Amino acid sequence: MTNAPETYSAKDEVGQVRARRTRWERTWIELKKAPPTAWFGMVVISCYVFVAVFASALAPYGEADSSFGAYLPWGDGHVFGTDQIGRDIFSRMIYGARNTMGIAFATTCLAFLVGGGFALAAAISRGWVDQVISRFVDVLMAIPSLIFALMLLSIFGSSIPALIMIIALLDSTRVFRLTRAVAMNVVVMEYVEAARLRGEGLGWVMRREILPNIMPPLVAEFGLRFSFVFLTIAALSFLGVGIQPPTADWGSMVRDNASLIQFAQYDWKAGVTPLIPAGAIALLTVAVNFVVDWFLMKTSGLKE
Repeated sequence: MTNAPETYSAKDEVGQVRARRTRWERTWIELKKAPPTAWFGMVVISCYVFVAVFASALAPYGEADSSFGAYLPWGDGHVFGTDQIGRDIFSRMIYGARNTMGIAFATTCLAFLVGGGFALAAAISRGWVDQVISRFVDVLMAIPSLIFALMLLSIFGSSIPALIMIIALLDSTRVFRLTRAVAMNVVVMEYVEAARLRGEGLGWVMRREILPNIMPPLVAEFGLRFSFVFLTIAALSFLGVGIQPPTADWGSMVRDNASLIQFAQYDWKAGVTPLIPAGAIALLTVAVNFVVDWFLMKTSGLKE
């Protein structure tokens, strides 16, 4: 009798291990069936994340080290040369991956937290709560987001916390519209009504009944929204109101080195220099969209 609980516990643990192993095996099988574009996107995203995480160890020089000569050519200790005040462009590209991607990821998470939370509350409550929130979102969406962001950043300043909160607020309206649309199809289901009749709270119903059933479109939207936020931050930095120096950012690097394009006829490397951060922005955006397209194809049941 004393060995029965131990035997049951051991069998239960073995069963959990097998379930986890089966889950990983199914995931690997799905990954092996992924198209080349999805693999390309996943490899590119993995490389970007690796560079962003280990930026301090990979960069040969400091992020704001301006002890070198201005506009030094490629080579001689500087892979992509230096910028107008003597900072190593290759090092700033590496640090820019961490800054730009990190801020874009934090902004996207905050946008989903705000927009998704209000959307679920509006979908469940309906009535005047849904009408008030929806009309407020319509007002915000009627204003061009880039112009609105420029106006707010000029008022509250271009600090990183202000940048994250302003862009997250503007993007949360798009998240709200999508989340509310998919949640409205779920809140009318019988199991949701049964949970509400049992007396379950609003948070419990959102977390346990609605959110698990609308995750696939939200995950796909997260990837697309990350790309839009990433491009918005780069555009604001290019205009001079985004991430401020000496913090490295790919958008501001394009602006700082744009004057080198006119020297392309004399030195092609100098003309290519401002295109390097622009290419990094474009490559990450394309990679994320490839992965999102594949994920949507799998979750929607569509065939190639």
